[in-house]
Amino acid sequence: MKAKNYTKETILGIGMSERPFSRFCIGDTVAVSQKVTEGNKERIQVFQGDVIGFHKKGVSSTFTVRKIGANSIAVERIFPFYAPVITDIKVVRHGSVRRAKLYYVRDKVGKAGRVKEKVMTRDQKETRKAQSMFETSSIVKTVEKSE
Repeated sequence: MKAKNYTKETILGIGMSERPFSRFCIGDTVAVSQKVTEGNKERIQVFQGDVIGFHKKGVSSTFTVRKIGANSIAVERIFPFYAPVITDIKVVRHGSVRRAKLYYVRDKVGKAGRVKEKVMTRDQKETRKAQSMFETSSIVKTVEKSE
């Protein structure tokens, strides 16, 4: 059976919808809230760490978050961006990096494995906040129109 009128781009776009998450980049420290079901109870679990990679491939887009857990053991998780189990992504702080993938951080130990924080002036913070408020309001309007 042949798929009629479907291109690679349309297949990757099936199931995509706007996610009202705050905008984040590589190097940012994020807190990812995920729904966890244990038996018949459901709770939200937060995983906070640095974003070290982002794979943009339509509906199967993923991002990798790395945190340092107990006893200095690093834990990495790969989250699908469009999964319904992810309820919220909050940016804790913005990082200043010059690479698209931060896989070299895996080999670093201690303070060498940290990402520098991006220094912004008060005006830059206000404009970024205004842009994010505008983006979320436009996303909410488009979702309301589609329903």
